Amino acid sequence: PTDVDPAELRLGDRVLVRPGERVPIDGTVLSGVSAVNQSPITGESVPVEKEPGDRLFAGSLNGEGSLEVRADRTAEATTLAHIARLVAQGHSNAQRHSQITHGQTIGEAANPP
Repeated sequence: PTDVDPAELRLGDRVLVRPGERVPIDGTVLSGVSAVNQSPITGESVPVEKEPGDRLFAGSLNGEGSLEVRADRTAEATTLAHIARLVAQGHSNAQRHSQITHGQTIGEAANPP
């Protein structure tokens, strides 16, 4: 097995996720069984048992078993990438809002023209 940058993975590629590794791509388990910590994505506090046919999210932490995974999405289309874009968009909107309100006095903000 060779380490591969997730950005180089294509739909249908097969990836071996070893114990203790992060899942590199959204995909489906083809073989193996392992408890996977999905809390960075789903917020679940307890690892979830994964077996063939189950879906995995990029960014999840594999437990003690090895999993063979088929890539179902490209790196830029993963659930984790989507969450990162939403967070960045939220920060951008918050900064823009902060710049607008800090440019006004309290009276102007309460009583717009």
